[in-house]
Amino acid sequence: MANLNKYREYQRLDDEEEDSMPAGEDDMLVHVPEGLKDSWHHINNLDNFFTRIYHFHQKNGFSCMMLSEFFELVQFLFVVIFTTFLFMCVDYDVLFANTFVNHTHFGSIERNKVTLPDAILPQDQCYQRIQKNGWIIFQLVMAAIFWLYRLVKVICNMLNYWEIRTFYIKALKIPTVELCNFTWQEVQQRLISIQREHQMCVHKKELTELDIYHRILRFKNYMVAMVNKSLLPIRFHLPGWGEVVFLSQGLKYNFELILFWGPGSLFQNKWNLHPKYKRAGNRLELAQHLSRTICLIGLANLLLSPLILIWQILYAFFSYAEIIKREPGSLGARRWSLFGRLYLRHFNELEHELQMRLNRGYKPASKYMNSFISPLLTVVAKNIAFFSGSVLAVLITLAVYDEDVLTVQHILTAITILGIVVTISRSFIPDEHMVWNPEQLLQCVLAHIHYMPDHWKGNANASETRNELAELFQYKAVFILEELLSPVITPLILIFCLRHKSLEIIDFFRNFSVEVVGVGDICSFAQLDVRKHGNPQWFSEGQTEASIYQQAENGKTELSLMHFAITNPQWQPPQESSIFIGHLKEKVQQDATNAPSAQLILSETPLAASLLSNASSAAPDDLLSSVLVHPILTASGLPSRDRHFVQPTSTATVAASILASFSTSQIPSRTQSHAAYSNRCPENVAYRSERTILEDSVSSSDTRLQNASHSALLSEYANTEMSLHAIYMHEKHQQQSQLPRAVGMWQCPSALREHHVQPGASFSADQPPESLSGPSQLPLGGWAESEEEQEQSTRKPPVPRQREA
Repeated sequence: MANLNKYREYQRLDDEEEDSMPAGEDDMLVHVPEGLKDSWHHINNLDNFFTRIYHFHQKNGFSCMMLSEFFELVQFLFVVIFTTFLFMCVDYDVLFANTFVNHTHFGSIERNKVTLPDAILPQDQCYQRIQKNGWIIFQLVMAAIFWLYRLVKVICNMLNYWEIRTFYIKALKIPTVELCNFTWQEVQQRLISIQREHQMCVHKKELTELDIYHRILRFKNYMVAMVNKSLLPIRFHLPGWGEVVFLSQGLKYNFELILFWGPGSLFQNKWNLHPKYKRAGNRLELAQHLSRTICLIGLANLLLSPLILIWQILYAFFSYAEIIKREPGSLGARRWSLFGRLYLRHFNELEHELQMRLNRGYKPASKYMNSFISPLLTVVAKNIAFFSGSVLAVLITLAVYDEDVLTVQHILTAITILGIVVTISRSFIPDEHMVWNPEQLLQCVLAHIHYMPDHWKGNANASETRNELAELFQYKAVFILEELLSPVITPLILIFCLRHKSLEIIDFFRNFSVEVVGVGDICSFAQLDVRKHGNPQWFSEGQTEASIYQQAENGKTELSLMHFAITNPQWQPPQESSIFIGHLKEKVQQDATNAPSAQLILSETPLAASLLSNASSAAPDDLLSSVLVHPILTASGLPSRDRHFVQPTSTATVAASILASFSTSQIPSRTQSHAAYSNRCPENVAYRSERTILEDSVSSSDTRLQNASHSALLSEYANTEMSLHAIYMHEKHQQQSQLPRAVGMWQCPSALREHHVQPGASFSADQPPESLSGPSQLPLGGWAESEEEQEQSTRKPPVPRQREA
């Protein structure tokens, strides 16, 4: 009986339910601890589980999530019912007074003003009009089907997130009311601790921060890599207009549907690439199959485009009409485009981390874009604003004097239109107190967005640079227009553009997918392996074995590695990554010896006083300001505060001096508890920044409020540290780079070669992509490589497939 009870403590895992079950382990028996006998003792799908944990934290708990989804259902019903009512149940002849309505008052007939009930048709007449219109009935049926689908999905989400709520309370020991006081890093550390104790993932004794990020961002990392390698068809040349970038929500949704989770996608489940896509022998047949899948989904989009277009128009109208009337200038505001969010995103960067970074870059990017003015347009805008404002002022004055003026036909329409014209015209008139300094503004933008094409350096005042940044930082009006055109343009892109890239997509997933034990198939770029995907021009010289085919563009591997190491200071990087971080630290220390001290740099800037006096919340921003301002002050030849002239310095040396001083800066509340802390929790020792020093000062007796304030300050310093690294690495890259610059922003080195397929030819796993020839006669081919790149890349890229212990 004892043996039977002991046997019951074990559960046999079904291979079909196992999370990335390795071959040969189908009969594995897993011990279930007594402490976690609930449904999360072994998670069937850790990707969904960790993603829900992340969303639960970011969306502020169960109540907020369910309330949002409930109102989404109500909002959809409201749009459908209200639109049907407006089209079928309102007599517009009566509403617009084209037909007179007589009212009976004490037996006499009087002609009064039209009231709302007069313009609304009776219920029976409304139903008859709807029944006679087949198109309306079809749309209502489709809307009802979609709403029921959404209702079922909301119910499933409610059940799943209730389980997540229970997990937070019982396993993570985080009450719902305290959730907002916990950062994601704190939640993540508790997840790692639970794995050590209770083995949620059965194939690894310990989870790392990188494992969790890989599961949450598995497909997102692939999307970032494909944009980085210019694989997705999102850039087009329009005759008479030039190059444009188009990436809408609908097009992005279709990309993910085709590649990751839709019917006929490349993944057989949420975590494993289908085995046939890992072999090069049948790549041509797989490309043909993918091409047909893309064509079918494109045709489905084309058939549904009328319904989607109607919904987009209605949703845009109900969402933005009131805002445009109240604030016409809101259409002139800017937002980071979908393409910009993918182009600027690091590998293994969560959504809230990206959003915080882009939010910090919003103001400097807006100032830079607004610094470009057209003198001719300014003159025209001033005169239009004068004439429109004059007429508007007269109409408003008359309306104030006698309200009967408002009853004049179209007078309110005229006032509204004139107000919009005046607001739009004034948006084109620059601030007369604005200072023209585009280079410094662009450098400030780089500090936050971390990526900038090489040819922007020194060309900040060029309109081409502004236009290229506008592709990342678009007008809200452009975003709305793209979403309205998406139902029409998306099917055309799928059928005529994406379909012809089928072979390149097949080769990309084969060559840049790697299987990791306990995680599944991930994008190899997401491993942050400088040896496999580093660029010699980004501090990886002598450390990388990557050919041009394997290198990430714009230093994304190196910058992503630094970002992840700084964001997760307790992460233990692999040996190659540690060597790269140590090499970068040595470079920083060498450059810092030739630079002024950090205290001198800070004292020479107007913003230094607040930083030296106390560690206010503005201190991280002051650090960045000091780095950007000091080279300008030294280059101007002005004497310092002690009336001595300072040698001119570059932005890179100033950034290096600040970074090198991080471990010795005097920060309030600093203690000497690092030894005890390091024994308690090992951390990445490549850098000891002010952020990690501040971490040491947080004692176990601190209250939750104190911890929350410290966490906020630590996050600020982490972002500042990464911004300084981005500035330093870009400046050094500019100095070291000797390769010819591309003329266009996105003309990055292609990395895939193009060959012709010979009949009967065999393919190996490390063979570069080739062009597709076959019965379909589709121009499917690899990425072309320039002659200079072919000379530099003499080896064929090996397949980055490995199993990590």
